Amino acid sequence: MPINKFLQEARKFELLAVKEIHHFTDLRKTHVPFSGSPHRHPYSEHKFILMADPYCSNLYYEFNNDDIDFAEELPSIVNLEGETVTMLLVWVKKKSLAVRCSPFLVDNLPSNSRPG
Repeated sequence: MPINKFLQEARKFELLAVKEIHHFTDLRKTHVPFSGSPHRHPYSEHKFILMADPYCSNLYYEFNNDDIDFAEELPSIVNLEGETVTMLLVWVKKKSLAVRCSPFLVDNLPSNSRPG
């Protein structure tokens, strides 16, 4: 099922083409599911961003389009202003290289540790 079906009209873009899975039970053996709100990658048309929780967290994932073999629509999230955010469950191939970005608190280094 094409990902662009899930995107709001204002944000519509070709994210990736999803291959059809014939044996869904075998998917867990070869893939890992991630859920979130899909967004266009800022500089690469071969990647996309998946915001894990668009309203409560700064955690996001960056995946290569070719590493996604199946996606399914999840219920949309609605904020207090009535704006909806599309949510997806994407199945990523195991052993794929991806980026996970999350905030952290910058603090002092331990005394036995050197920077760099």
